[in-house]
Amino acid sequence: MTTDNARPPTGKPTRFTGRQRLILLVLLGAGFMLSVDFSILNVALPKVGDGVGLSRAALPWIASAYALPAAGFTLLCGRLGDLFGRRRLFLAGTVLLTAASLLGGLATNPAMLLTGRALQGLSTALTIPASLSLLTTTFREGATRDRVLGFNGALLSGGFTIGALVGGTLVSLLSWRSAFLINVPVAVAILALTPFLISESRVPGRVRLDVPGAVTVTGGLLAAVYAVIEKDIFAGAAGALLLMAFWLIELRSPAALAPVRILRRPTVRWGNYAGLVVFSMETSMIFMMTLYLQNVLGLGPLATGLVFGVPGLAAVLAGPVAGRLIGRRGYRTVLPLGLAVQTLATIPLIFLGSGRIGLAVLVPALLISFFGHVTSIVAYTVIGTSGLPNGEQGLATGLTTMTQNVAITIGIPIMSAIAATRVSELNGIHLALTVNVLFTLASAALVWIGLRPRPDHSAATSTPPAAAEVQGY
Repeated sequence: MTTDNARPPTGKPTRFTGRQRLILLVLLGAGFMLSVDFSILNVALPKVGDGVGLSRAALPWIASAYALPAAGFTLLCGRLGDLFGRRRLFLAGTVLLTAASLLGGLATNPAMLLTGRALQGLSTALTIPASLSLLTTTFREGATRDRVLGFNGALLSGGFTIGALVGGTLVSLLSWRSAFLINVPVAVAILALTPFLISESRVPGRVRLDVPGAVTVTGGLLAAVYAVIEKDIFAGAAGALLLMAFWLIELRSPAALAPVRILRRPTVRWGNYAGLVVFSMETSMIFMMTLYLQNVLGLGPLATGLVFGVPGLAAVLAGPVAGRLIGRRGYRTVLPLGLAVQTLATIPLIFLGSGRIGLAVLVPALLISFFGHVTSIVAYTVIGTSGLPNGEQGLATGLTTMTQNVAITIGIPIMSAIAATRVSELNGIHLALTVNVLFTLASAALVWIGLRPRPDHSAATSTPPAAAEVQGY
């Protein structure tokens, strides 16, 4: 007997109450704001560097200082939310974001600026897993949750692309400092509304934390991501050893930070692999196109922001559509299909030339690519968080968020290194995009195979049938 794991539990989504709409506004708004923060400065790095005296060679650290803590601490923070309260972690992350944005916006030297960016990254690690697990525990599994995660995926993806539009506009009309300070009033509003809308959640009983696991996974992720950014072999070796130690610790720990049983589930394994591909390849494509627009075509920050922002706004509509598609066709169909659409839309970009006529190809290609990207995000988030008890939602959302943060951190330096093997910048961009396309298409095929229906073992385990269907057992 087999279970059709391509079809998660379905049903007509219920209408949201007024209170639920406000909860969505707060939680989705926080996620959108933080995703905007990642890319908001990318189109104006030279101006930011000039403003605080940061050398051109050190400009990549404006993004890396944010991404390192965001990737390294996410899994730990997701579990802390399970143990000590998700609302508490969400509020703490929002408070930290407020302070970090003020520090970055008022920075007068490189140390202040990079510290502000690092604290923004840490606030992301605190806030995103907490907000996502609050969503998955507030809205019941099935069509309603799929719809909510569709909105969430759309806004996360939209934030990365719209961040370029917002950043270009703010920098052109005001100052690069406004890209930091715009967070403050939004964060204050979230802090004011959250205690009245969202109740606390925690695991009953004695709180235990896997300290050795927390130390090894956080240190391993930090070292591994640093190794990719700086091309440091020794840091990479240290990261690999720490992550191996983490795996061995989790096999034996009575209070595992990441129970091996969840890591062995096909849906968790292949869903997070797909997330790694989705974010690393799309963000690296956007970075390559930023270089193309500014260095090859000579566009400024505002024009560059418009090129990305307009398709990004339109692609937000893909989120609700993706949620409905998953309910009708199943994630095994929707996830590889989204990856394929994201990739096929990238193929025309390989042939862009140095003339501005290329914009006529670039803008519609971005629109289609972003639609596939949003659809893939929604599908992998549904896969990674379904069929689990509420007590493990922080762990599951921590894993999916960690995957996202690691991916957006490593994708750009890897593709940049590939592009740097060519003397001509345009030829380097073409080569990087070719590798992007081939890798993503191969990954779509692997995900399709990895999520194939499996024998139903639910009768021999304690997993409820509905959950087993989603897990792929």
